[in-house]
Amino acid sequence: MSGGIDPVEVLARLDELRALDAPAHGGRLLAYVYDPGRPELDELAAAAIRRMQPVNGLDPTTFRSVAVLERELVGFAREVFHGDGEVVGTATSGGTESCLLAVKTARDAWRARGGRGVPRLVAPTTAHAAFRKAAALLGLDLDLVSVDPATSAVRVESVVERLGPDVALVVLSAPSYPHAGLDPIPEVAAAALAAGVDVHVDACIGGFALAFWPAGAPGAPSIPWDFRVPGVTSLSADLHKYGYAPKGVSVLLQRGPDRQRHQWFATSAWPGYPVVNSTLLGSKSAAPLAAAWAIVTALGTEGFGELVASMARSTSRLRDAVGAIEGLAILGDPVGPMLAVATDDAVAPERRVDPHHWADAIREQGFVIQHQPASRQPDGTVLPPTAHLTITPVTEALVDELAAASVAAADAVRGRPHLDGAELVGALLGELPPLTADTLDVATARAVLAAAGLLDGGLGPLAPVLALVETLPPPVVERLLVELLASLVDP
Repeated sequence: MSGGIDPVEVLARLDELRALDAPAHGGRLLAYVYDPGRPELDELAAAAIRRMQPVNGLDPTTFRSVAVLERELVGFAREVFHGDGEVVGTATSGGTESCLLAVKTARDAWRARGGRGVPRLVAPTTAHAAFRKAAALLGLDLDLVSVDPATSAVRVESVVERLGPDVALVVLSAPSYPHAGLDPIPEVAAAALAAGVDVHVDACIGGFALAFWPAGAPGAPSIPWDFRVPGVTSLSADLHKYGYAPKGVSVLLQRGPDRQRHQWFATSAWPGYPVVNSTLLGSKSAAPLAAAWAIVTALGTEGFGELVASMARSTSRLRDAVGAIEGLAILGDPVGPMLAVATDDAVAPERRVDPHHWADAIREQGFVIQHQPASRQPDGTVLPPTAHLTITPVTEALVDELAAASVAAADAVRGRPHLDGAELVGALLGELPPLTADTLDVATARAVLAAAGLLDGGLGPLAPVLALVETLPPPVVERLLVELLASLVDP
């Protein structure tokens, strides 16, 4: 880039690029974004961001507004999740950072209690992938526990039998992302408390929805899951999901300030200014924090309740509509504004609907939902392939259209079997040597992706891609996915 470009042209170019994106508003993208359907909240967030644009959140003693905004936002979250005066917290850049810091705190608290060696992190297979990242980055052994395929929640005894002096943290979900299952938090937390083991509740995706869900409505939690439960030592919840804030802002709450201080990093042992960080980042934008604070302050608990009531109505309508489609079934016992949809194996094969073909067909009807692969658990059971729907307040305006599209899509693909990944692997990769993560250099990985039609904007129906994900060894899949995303941004 040899010279500058007129600002008008810069913004015009940005508009062109945004035209490549899936629509972030309007309710047709049922993943990744959480549209409240209230444009005035977007305008409020943008105005708050503009006011805080030059502020560096690194030093709240210099930028004192940051401390006030964070304190008030954490205070709101503490009230929502029934924390007492001992619960303190931090605003983070998103759910992944909240999860990383929760694990870091628990690891260091475990060490302070006399833990030695490599600690274990016990988590259901449905726990968010961020905890796998945390274990890898922070040096914990990840001990995954199979969930009940019928309920998609972990069994109490399966977790309790893993407890021991080397366990630094147990993770439970409220709810889990893949299937919206609510883990048995009170029973597990009681056993962990007796064993002296910390428990983190990951409420990143659904916490701010469950907290306001109408009692008795479909999807309402039947058990307490937050700081009402003795033994819950930390909880994370994302404000850029059902707090309706722009990306990225989350909160991490911890029970007890002494315990929470293990989260922090501080050093004065270098020639520069003393560095004291409550999060992984040093310099950081205060804009998402301000946007979240502005939206929370404007909505209040009454506003949150109205938006969640809308989602509860839409979720109930979609549960009924999808549940009535021959060949499909709602997986498990979901709570909150999410659904995972699987094949109904109780009907004859020619009447079954494969969720991945169904998700591809729904895209042709003007809606985008997520494909999720089948997954083999440590105990040998298999969680089936699913399609994942994330419902937001704006869904209510389109719920009848979405229900009709769901029926039409199912009719279009009914009887089409789930793709055989082994056949696809043989057809696409038959002439290549056996693939391992160690032998997949950049050139080989890109050759494989090209053979699968996944380079140069060739992404079409996702059912074949998911079939490959289900069949190839996970390290190979992961290496190929790294290369796929890297190819999008490499100059």
